[in-house]
Amino acid sequence: MAVCARLCGVGPARGCRRRGAAREQRRGGDGDSEPDTDTEPEEAAGAAEDEEAERIEGSRPSPGPAEAGRAPLSLLELPPELLVQIFGSLPGTDLPSLARVCTTFRRILRTDTIWRRRCREEYGVCENLRKLEITGVSCRDVYAKLLHRYRHILGLWQPDIGPYGGLLNVVVDGLFIIGWMYLPPHDPHVDDPMRFKPLFRIHLMERKCATVECMYGHKGPHNGHIQIVKKDEFSTKCNQTDHHRMSGGRQEEFRTWLREEWGRTLEDIFHEHMQELILMKFIYTSQYDNCLTYRRIYLPPSSPDDLIKPGLFKGTYGSHGLEIVMLSFHGRKAKGTKITGDPNIPAGQQTVEIDLAHPLRLPDIENLRDFSELSRIVLEVQEQVRREEQEEEQRQQGEDRSQQAASQPAAQPLGGGEGAEGEETAAGAEGAAQDKAPASQPFVLPMGVISRNEDYPRTCRVCFYGTGLIAGHGFTSPERTPGVFVLFDDDRFGFIWLELKSFSLYSRIKVSFQNAEAPSREAFDEMLKNIQSLAT
Repeated sequence: MAVCARLCGVGPARGCRRRGAAREQRRGGDGDSEPDTDTEPEEAAGAAEDEEAERIEGSRPSPGPAEAGRAPLSLLELPPELLVQIFGSLPGTDLPSLARVCTTFRRILRTDTIWRRRCREEYGVCENLRKLEITGVSCRDVYAKLLHRYRHILGLWQPDIGPYGGLLNVVVDGLFIIGWMYLPPHDPHVDDPMRFKPLFRIHLMERKCATVECMYGHKGPHNGHIQIVKKDEFSTKCNQTDHHRMSGGRQEEFRTWLREEWGRTLEDIFHEHMQELILMKFIYTSQYDNCLTYRRIYLPPSSPDDLIKPGLFKGTYGSHGLEIVMLSFHGRKAKGTKITGDPNIPAGQQTVEIDLAHPLRLPDIENLRDFSELSRIVLEVQEQVRREEQEEEQRQQGEDRSQQAASQPAAQPLGGGEGAEGEETAAGAEGAAQDKAPASQPFVLPMGVISRNEDYPRTCRVCFYGTGLIAGHGFTSPERTPGVFVLFDDDRFGFIWLELKSFSLYSRIKVSFQNAEAPSREAFDEMLKNIQSLAT
């Protein structure tokens, strides 16, 4: 009732407009307060509410001469220009409810200055929205019909394109909402910037409802459709797939796709296996015709104790070309999760795992050229890790038995002692994981290790033991094999796959993605789990 008194100036009396509005709403008025529907904010309350509000306002006596100098007791007594400033500072989602209070508030909320401010502060629209007056579209229309209605698709997404995946960033771009597909640079130029192309756009120009357009193909924008399937998932559909076809048929479409995807012609690719992989990817991905389902992904949260800043990296994967990997830190482990993938290791799988508790001391530069020497060092650490895992498993079993016997007073101290010892061991391992060895050391790939990019750094900061996921075509017989994680600098790292005798170089993606932060650590971990389960 105190809220009623402040807003209406009449308190909990019989004439309280909020209660009157509620009664009228229960009689059949529109109860939708979300501006992302077809109901405009000023139409949220019915005519009965207007009559009730006007009756109450008409019955309120005007302030007499003795009251002229007193402070206002109601928002209705404030100047309209001040109310515009106040209402403009409120979240746009609250304004439709505010419009139901009375006709005065509703009339003030028709001021476009309020909605222009909400577009700018909530969605970063900096364009001169006054130009919209030419087309008859108000700033309130832009907010309610475009920005707020499609707010749930803003951010980072991974398309469901079988094993290949992808990276889509949906952003507000001027008076448009655009879905940009990000592509790695052409193989093997891992340090080059990302490429991007629009897949769809949504805009509000001359009509009162937003228009969705497919941008796929080479014939310009055409009719499309977007459906928000459920939370953190939406789908796109092209209604004019003939715009994707080219006059030269599939051969011309393939040549054009090959130039865009790989920056070369098929005749320039002499490796027969790579030619097969390229043809396979074209046939597989072209069948979707931009009719895709997208699932939300988040950028990994960071911590001051992280080895480097987590984020997205582009890396070399042999004949598969460049792929996008997300590096995240999880206590004593670091994980590299594929955002784009291939028929062997699909998108969503954990391609590498780094054991930060086991740094590697590389031999001098001459001995490092000997692959057998590096292999010996890594296999020794692998055996050490196995022993520690067995000891940890035995210790955990001992703790479980101690907890079962904890109800007996004589056994309780024994259980507490073992737990304390385990905590000390874990703390020691975490301390080892945080040893970042700031001094650089010379680095060279051992003889016989294949690298797609020979222009890798010749000094590194630190190396760690790790494992890499390998599998046959179709993700058959997957297994984790030992390898070496090599940290070069804040923006580059590498991984030596011992069993494959190959080297992958990763370079940070330096793009400021919008609306991509995870709401919590738990939400990010759940996202990782979901995309991996879908890939499996």
